[in-house]
Amino acid sequence: MKRLILGAMAAGMVLVAGAAGAADKLKIGVLATLEGTYTVLGEDGVRGFNVALGQAKNMAGGREIEIIIGATDASPDSAVRAARKVVEQDKVDIVIGPLSGSEGIALRDYSKTQPQVTFINGISGAQETTYVTPSENFFRFNMDGAQWSAGLGKYVFEKKGYKTVATIGEDYSFVYTQVFGFATEFCAAGGEITERFWVPLGTKDFGSIIAALPDDVDAIYLGLGGGDAVNFLNQYQQAGGDAALIGGTIMVDGTVLSSKGTAKKALIGVPSSGPQADTWDDPKWQAYVKAYQDAFPPEKRFPSPSLLATGYYNAAKAAFQVLDDIGGDLSDGHAKFRAGLSALVLDAPNGKITLDANRQAIGTNFVSEVIELPNGDLATKLVSKVENVNQTLGIDPAAFAKIGLPSRETPVCKTSYN
Repeated sequence: MKRLILGAMAAGMVLVAGAAGAADKLKIGVLATLEGTYTVLGEDGVRGFNVALGQAKNMAGGREIEIIIGATDASPDSAVRAARKVVEQDKVDIVIGPLSGSEGIALRDYSKTQPQVTFINGISGAQETTYVTPSENFFRFNMDGAQWSAGLGKYVFEKKGYKTVATIGEDYSFVYTQVFGFATEFCAAGGEITERFWVPLGTKDFGSIIAALPDDVDAIYLGLGGGDAVNFLNQYQQAGGDAALIGGTIMVDGTVLSSKGTAKKALIGVPSSGPQADTWDDPKWQAYVKAYQDAFPPEKRFPSPSLLATGYYNAAKAAFQVLDDIGGDLSDGHAKFRAGLSALVLDAPNGKITLDANRQAIGTNFVSEVIELPNGDLATKLVSKVENVNQTLGIDPAAFAKIGLPSRETPVCKTSYN
């Protein structure tokens, strides 16, 4: 892992060093997928962090902030290597990250070996990260992938009339979590998931999967992101695919909707859900979008911040707000800092966020559809919101535990989970 200068990644992403001595600085390690199939996601995550840093004027709790970047590639091993570097060599006080689901599980486990450091999740969304053996020094201000599915299953069943669905997903923990959330709600509404297809991260050739897709379903759910999503759309269009589609959260994120080529137009009208809706008219959201747009030249950003940018922005804002509240006091094993994070009500641009007893976010989810804007850009338009989505999705905790952890085949599709 290497130290990266943010200014080398994009114009406007420059961190200005101050005159304070190194001993007085607050050292923060930022881990993001700056290598591999999720590179564009990681780059926008860092942009979101940098927007928050700029608003804080590179200070928190009266201390100048020094940033050390750790590049990962969405694999658990890469996340641990990057974390070890910034924690054990660079001696950071706080880690913000990672981005991808299985990275988050690995970083949760690593955090238990480093009690002197506080870890704040970037945007990784595997359920297990905070639901199973949570770490006392790991905090997540974004909902997990199942929470990001809240409202979607019921919407496509009741409003779109989709009764049978096949799913395609990347074969790892985050997409298991996404399909888990979609399936529990869709199946409880009366829907049926007939087949589930899984592909490795970084898949280039989707030919065999496309050929195997069933013709007798109402829609196909796509749990893909980054380069995988773009590759699938290009090959599906070339194959003449015309099925109704349902998008997983990162399938319709700005990282895909802003990709080159015309295949993405197949997503127009596609329903999805997640932690934001691009064209939401809420003033706080619009102010955040403008801050993001003003921070970088158009060619060095997306038209609107992706959910990756929003996740890292919120993580940074939470850290900076609490540090300001406690005067930068990280003594006694970060006791005041961690207590402040646990009790924080974060007034985020995508709605208020609180943490549960496992330091996991409870927040607002957005059901949306992809639209084409007058200038030709694609964006997500709000259909409905689901407030106060907790990690058990409103299901009785004991009943939720009996469903099992997200996997290729879990949950079993049935009409009741209570």
